[in-house]
Amino acid sequence: MKIFKMLLVLCFLLFHFIPSFNTLQTILPGQSIKDNETLISKNEFFEAGFFNFGDTNIQYFGIWYKKISPKTIVWIANRDTPLENSSRVLNFTDEGTLFIVDSTKGIVWSSNTSKKTIKKPILQLLENGNLVVKNENNPDDFLWQSFDLPGDTLLPSMRIRTNKVTGEYTGLVSWKNTQDPSTGLYSYHIDINGFPQVVITKGNTILFRIGSWNGNILSGIPSDTLFKSFNYSFVITDKEVSYGFELLNEAIVSRYMLSSTGQVTRYMLSDRTMISWNIFFVGPSDQCDNYAICGDNSNCDVGNSPMCECLKGFVPKTQENGNFGGCIRKVNLDCDGNSDGFLKLVVVKLPDTSRSWFDKNMNLEECEKFCLRNCSCTAYANLDIRDGGSGCLVWFNNIVDVRKLSSGGQDLYIRVAASELDHNNGLNKKKLAGILVGCIMFTVIMIILGLAIHRVQRKKVKKQGKNQVFSLKNHSDNKENEDIDIPIFDLSTIANATNDFSIDNKLGQGGFGPVYKGILENGQDIAVKRLCNTSGQGPKEFINEVKLIANLQHRNLVKLLGCCIQDDEKLLMYEFMINRSLDYFIFDQTRKSLLHWSQRFQIICGIARGLLYLHEDSRLRIIHRDLKTSNILLDKNMNPKISDFGLARTLWGDEAEGETRRVVGTYGYISPEYAARGFFSVKSDVFSFGVILLETISGNKNREYSDDHDLDLLGHAWRMWCEETPLEVIDESLGDSIVIAEPEILRCIQIGLLCVQERPDDRPDMSSVVLMLNGEKALPRPKEPAFYPHQFGTSSGTSKMHSNNEISITLLQAR
Repeated sequence: MKIFKMLLVLCFLLFHFIPSFNTLQTILPGQSIKDNETLISKNEFFEAGFFNFGDTNIQYFGIWYKKISPKTIVWIANRDTPLENSSRVLNFTDEGTLFIVDSTKGIVWSSNTSKKTIKKPILQLLENGNLVVKNENNPDDFLWQSFDLPGDTLLPSMRIRTNKVTGEYTGLVSWKNTQDPSTGLYSYHIDINGFPQVVITKGNTILFRIGSWNGNILSGIPSDTLFKSFNYSFVITDKEVSYGFELLNEAIVSRYMLSSTGQVTRYMLSDRTMISWNIFFVGPSDQCDNYAICGDNSNCDVGNSPMCECLKGFVPKTQENGNFGGCIRKVNLDCDGNSDGFLKLVVVKLPDTSRSWFDKNMNLEECEKFCLRNCSCTAYANLDIRDGGSGCLVWFNNIVDVRKLSSGGQDLYIRVAASELDHNNGLNKKKLAGILVGCIMFTVIMIILGLAIHRVQRKKVKKQGKNQVFSLKNHSDNKENEDIDIPIFDLSTIANATNDFSIDNKLGQGGFGPVYKGILENGQDIAVKRLCNTSGQGPKEFINEVKLIANLQHRNLVKLLGCCIQDDEKLLMYEFMINRSLDYFIFDQTRKSLLHWSQRFQIICGIARGLLYLHEDSRLRIIHRDLKTSNILLDKNMNPKISDFGLARTLWGDEAEGETRRVVGTYGYISPEYAARGFFSVKSDVFSFGVILLETISGNKNREYSDDHDLDLLGHAWRMWCEETPLEVIDESLGDSIVIAEPEILRCIQIGLLCVQERPDDRPDMSSVVLMLNGEKALPRPKEPAFYPHQFGTSSGTSKMHSNNEISITLLQAR
């Protein structure tokens, strides 16, 4: 009897004090989903219910993958109307309508079900992630479905649509930021002007074209085989155009997601047992993906330098400020004489089709004739590339947004005047032989003349001695010309100092070229940077580094001792740093133990002071653009000195930021706005500093680090911060010194996270960073870092990350 009473008491306690969490598979009219309940799909692959981003007072109703961690949200009902600090419930009415009810606000969201009625409506979450109200007796009869209201994620079997009559569209719409799913700035949808194409826009401005349909896939996706793994479809009817994809292998998991920064990313798992996403496609992936970046009648190729070039038959327009402004025809078309022809461009993304016309029934020959009959027609291509090609797609007037692809793409035929065509019979053999002989004679004469001039100049250089004025006039694109007093060294002096650039004297290799140790005749140690002809940098970067570093004087910047420009050699001589660079220590399992915390903190503070000088205290406001651990040199006292200014840029007057079409730098250190859009500012360097700071603390490289959740170093540091275990980020080789310096280290981790925020405005400037490092300024709470998946976790970093507080949705990279 006593045992029976004890069991009754235990049952009572379990019933009243252990919170229940129910999962349902079907909701009938009159039933609801409350806080502690979720709706799951038949095979438990998807789950729907209420969730939050770490703040339990702000709640949403959404759908996510049940068994994939971190939790990935794919759809949110009330994305613009969150529930605040109250009880909430999703009600299902007899008419088949869904209502989200807030105890204080009333109805905050409704499914707005159509007037169509069904006798026995039920609510189910399908195995493809579609939340549907359907007829119990007819499973294919949907009264309402979440797939008709896309969020920022495109799932298999979901379609984006544009109405051809009204122009209204339902596409992907980005979140405002990684912690706020409300309607953002970017849209991924179908543009129906001309031949329909998929675009990403910001407001009414096109930022990126994924491209038009070619029968297999969208023409801007660089792939020859992607369509073989997925069933893509692009349907054009009299009323609407729609686009979507389905999986050919049910074991694969895949989704497209439009990030809060305007990038579309394809994530994929090769099988459903995996727990983290792989990035399969990102767009924009590089500078050439930015819409019309090279202007009219041009081709963009990231493999070339410069990347913008005119199409054959076209010449550049007037260039202003060094920017490529598009192209115009070299020779006008002969519309009346019908003598024009076409040049073939292969493996390209087709131009903007909003200025095009198409016919499904024409073949390529008929398409060419049609284009020749219309003087405004400038190019044509096959509409469908399958089975040898079919259909006709033509463009009128200027051609916009053509780019070279690494694979995939298709052929484009550009109309040019007859004189621009290569008929291979314009020159006979005699004329060709005459030209060849003339060229050889001219080359021989120029070589002899060049050798004579070189010999005279070399003698002149030796007579002038070492100390000269190095003129940089007209060698840079800055707004003023200037002369700089800098010692000039003779090539023979540098060769003797480095033992003829012996491999034994080589210290390392950078983007500029190899670096050698040398000893001058007076016994002074020097480091010699030698411009390599195959490097990514060239004379412009060489001149840029000489001009900038010669004007800078700061104890945390490397000192330039002189330079040499002789023959084909371009050399820079710096003070020799006996302890090499920061990466030489912190990324080596043995040497990292030589750097105790006080030295690491000294290095961090020195880098910050050097950057502060570049950004605010020097005569020029300088953006380094290639700040990384290998460019932080260490002297005999382990004092840091920032080096390598070849890629640096200056801002003038009131300029706050700059823009470039050529993104340079090192992946893992460049900021998201610079990687995706080419925008750089002092905040770009702040981001790089934040990465260096976290690498110095952890002893791990950002790009090569991967934890159990496949997060890079920035993501791992944020996750540990959210879980209130930031000490796990610290390098184990620091040993017992961690205990004494723990408050200082934690402060540095927080500063590092503040520096790598996604938005530049959320990052501190270097003057604030210096004050923070000195403990003279309060630290704000960091948000999620850039390039981090939408993880559930508090943005304040003050609450632990629980199992129901995880979400992943974005990006990147640097493209």
